[in-house]
Amino acid sequence: MTDSIAHINVLDLDSVPVNLIDLYKDQILLLIIYNNDCLGCTGRAIPLAYEFQQEFPSIQVVGIHADFVGRTGDKANITAIFTSGEVPFPIYIDRDHQVYDQFASEGTPQWVLLAADGTVFRSVFGSQANAKNRLYYALESLVGADSPS
Repeated sequence: MTDSIAHINVLDLDSVPVNLIDLYKDQILLLIIYNNDCLGCTGRAIPLAYEFQQEFPSIQVVGIHADFVGRTGDKANITAIFTSGEVPFPIYIDRDHQVYDQFASEGTPQWVLLAADGTVFRSVFGSQANAKNRLYYALESLVGADSPS
């Protein structure tokens, strides 16, 4: 297996620096690296992330809004994409797309599934059916006992 990730440095929605590895120590994480300007992200991937959070209760879904030039996120525009105005899982901001680069993302949405020991179990790009299936099978492999199906 690969080495454990030591840090995933982001900002919370109040601009406070956070290391996700410290914050979610010993938890299985499903990261969704996205951008509000990506329609596949907001229309398919964010709802899918919420669906995975419901189906696999032992994982922690974490949204990471990757900032790009002219496409930055803040608390107001990130929460605005949710009709309720409430975020369904924790969302953080990746200033200057450093986390996006850290995981060699192919684009947005990029999904990164981290095992509880902090190693990358799977990384998947996209929000179409193929990406959804690959993520589902990866989650089943890692935490299959949690699934009610």
